[in-house]
Amino acid sequence: MKFNGRPGGEVEEMGRRKRSVCKMAEEAEGPLKPLLVPFLLPEKCYDRFFIHLDLLDVPCLKILISKGLGFGIVAGSLLVKLPQVFKILRVKSTEGLSLQAVLLELMALTGTIVYSVANSFPFSSWGEALFLMLQTITICFLILHYRGHTMRGVALLGIYVLILLVLLSPLMPKAVVTLLQATNMPAVIVGRLLQVITNYKNGHTGHLSAITVFLLFAGSLARIFTSLQETGDPLMAVTFIVSSICNGLIAFQLLYYWNVRIPHKREKKHQ
Repeated sequence: MKFNGRPGGEVEEMGRRKRSVCKMAEEAEGPLKPLLVPFLLPEKCYDRFFIHLDLLDVPCLKILISKGLGFGIVAGSLLVKLPQVFKILRVKSTEGLSLQAVLLELMALTGTIVYSVANSFPFSSWGEALFLMLQTITICFLILHYRGHTMRGVALLGIYVLILLVLLSPLMPKAVVTLLQATNMPAVIVGRLLQVITNYKNGHTGHLSAITVFLLFAGSLARIFTSLQETGDPLMAVTFIVSSICNGLIAFQLLYYWNVRIPHKREKKHQ
């Protein structure tokens, strides 16, 4: 005997399916979710992947790839310039490094940090700038130190910290912050070209670290995609496109001058 509606067996089957979906949802709410949401995935994408099992959802895949690349770049930035720092400390020389180029790079990194903080961009979209800044200011100090200007290096550290605190202050007008980011492009271009010219005049790349140069090139390429995906800011994207071209030029020079011997030149050290 049947009643109005669905047969009893079909109703039971639907009940089982509903309980199964609920169980999957409960399992999906397990220890994995706090690790992924919101750091790698928004909740809607988490549901797509782990509850609906829609692993080919293109918008969510783009978010996952972008976040993964972003955090990978941030993690890698902890080590990007350390080979350069260790190489300087080992040879006790900064031959082949352009101080002006390093200072301009520091300026560009500072602009990215301040602009990103002011616009509340996700840390995964700019975090490497913070760690690269710390390593770059260290290289600035080492260049001055090994060229006999240790006290100037100490003064540079103090002045830079004060400037950074002022720029990160809530009282800083947003127009000034945007202008600072806009100057990143010329700073990157001029800074890299100064290093390219130094390499060309010397006929070698000096004590530039190949690991550092190639990691910077790869990171700037990946940042083009992540900046478009996570911030949607064309100014950030264009800056990374320009940075990739300039980093690629220095990487090419490293390969071109790979077998050139560096002439021995002692740097005078005095204070």
